[in-house]
Amino acid sequence: MKRSLTALAAASLCAAVAPATASAAIVELGATSTPLVAPTCPPGVTPANCTIILTRVTALETLRDGAAYPTTIKQAGRIVAFTVGLSRLSSDRVTAHNDIHLLDSAYGGTTRVAITVLRPSGNKRLRHFKVVAASPAFHVQPYLGQVVQIPLTTSLAVLPGDVVALTTPTWAPVLSIDLATKKFAYRQSRNTSCASPPSGNAAQGVGQTATYGCNYPGTRVEYTATEITNPIAVNPIHARDRGVARRARKASGGRARRTVLHRSGGVGF
Repeated sequence: MKRSLTALAAASLCAAVAPATASAAIVELGATSTPLVAPTCPPGVTPANCTIILTRVTALETLRDGAAYPTTIKQAGRIVAFTVGLSRLSSDRVTAHNDIHLLDSAYGGTTRVAITVLRPSGNKRLRHFKVVAASPAFHVQPYLGQVVQIPLTTSLAVLPGDVVALTTPTWAPVLSIDLATKKFAYRQSRNTSCASPPSGNAAQGVGQTATYGCNYPGTRVEYTATEITNPIAVNPIHARDRGVARRARKASGGRARRTVLHRSGGVGF
């Protein structure tokens, strides 16, 4: 009986000191039941009213498939990529080429997009957001008509409560329009002349704060962001483990070598 008790205690001790697994998770921020698409003009909408082009602004999704602020960070981690749906503009190659030339001329360059991390600032009802991190702007004209995932060379740190927005310093055909107003909406980083394109560059840079006063119900910005969360530390050294060690030494009559368990004193980086 003594041998059985000793073996049982030793097995419990081994289980107590076995390494625990601290795993990260991959989260697609903004992903809902409706998949990303390359936007198109709805049937019957004239080109003049086909407002699928986002220009010189930072856009924050506030409602997607009924979920409020779907790109909100729940657990600290790093943004490692983002995905964007880009309209083809026109099925006719010549028309699309002419549209691209006009947009390039009107908005200061080729179509480019970036991912922007926003942090609420001050009273939430005022919708002030400060940029705490941003990716470079990527040239995406070769991908028009596609849904493309773009990896980041340098990942972006995020904290719970941050939200992820899409920025274009020029123009980007990323808006799906004429959707259900109670299920889809987004806001832009400005609060005046909301019915017209920004008169200047309203895209936010790191450190800048803006009021997201312009609301666009029934419109979806076709983007998501990929986060790898920080692993949660699992510390096996607690009172129960120490108790197991004491019982194992007692059961073995003190003959087992004493094992000292301790927290690492290493320096982090």
